[in-house]
Amino acid sequence: MRQTTLEPIELITGGDAAAQPVASVIVLHGLGADGRDFVPIAQELDLSAIGPVRFVLPSAPVRPVTLNGGYQMRAWYDIYPPSRTGPRREDEAGLRESQAIVQQLIDREAGRGVPAQRTVLMGFSQGCAMTLLAGLRAPRRLAGLVALSGYLPLSTQTGAEISDANRGVPVFMAHGRHDDVVIVERGEAARDALCALGYPVDWRSYPMAHEVCLDEVADLHAFLLRVLAPH
Repeated sequence: MRQTTLEPIELITGGDAAAQPVASVIVLHGLGADGRDFVPIAQELDLSAIGPVRFVLPSAPVRPVTLNGGYQMRAWYDIYPPSRTGPRREDEAGLRESQAIVQQLIDREAGRGVPAQRTVLMGFSQGCAMTLLAGLRAPRRLAGLVALSGYLPLSTQTGAEISDANRGVPVFMAHGRHDDVVIVERGEAARDALCALGYPVDWRSYPMAHEVCLDEVADLHAFLLRVLAPH
């Protein structure tokens, strides 16, 4: 199994950096980026009403990406060119490898005192796909899933593989209506698939491309406050 080549970037917001976090948010970046990509957004999210929250921002393994001519870059899995004659081909082996890495990160938080039910898994683009893949199959209940500008991988296998623990976990999904990297229809298809499986999906779309906008961050902030509020 490939391993991440950088230790995750970590920052604690909403309280004393030396204090024990009361919740964690694991953020998975998109293709070709790294753990630094979402540091500004993590710093923008004021979760002080919850208490100290640890953001964990790992970097994906470096691997050749077929869609980009085999160029080596950080990627959670390989991406193949779209097929003109059949269904979209997916790198199931790479997806499963990174699913195990993500589960290790969730387990690591539990070992440091933040149980799964106080952990949100969040991702953008390829990281969104990994969030849905790993989060729906995680063996212990998570606080919520945040799926930004991505899609549902291995969609035909999802229904049979979701864990009992994470049936009905809250999901925040957001997408740009002008996205030409992952078109909004793929996000809508993921939303519809999850709704058909009984998931409560908070779906938002914005007049943006393959990016994150201020209105989206505000809506994400409200979702995090809701799912991480003390019960």
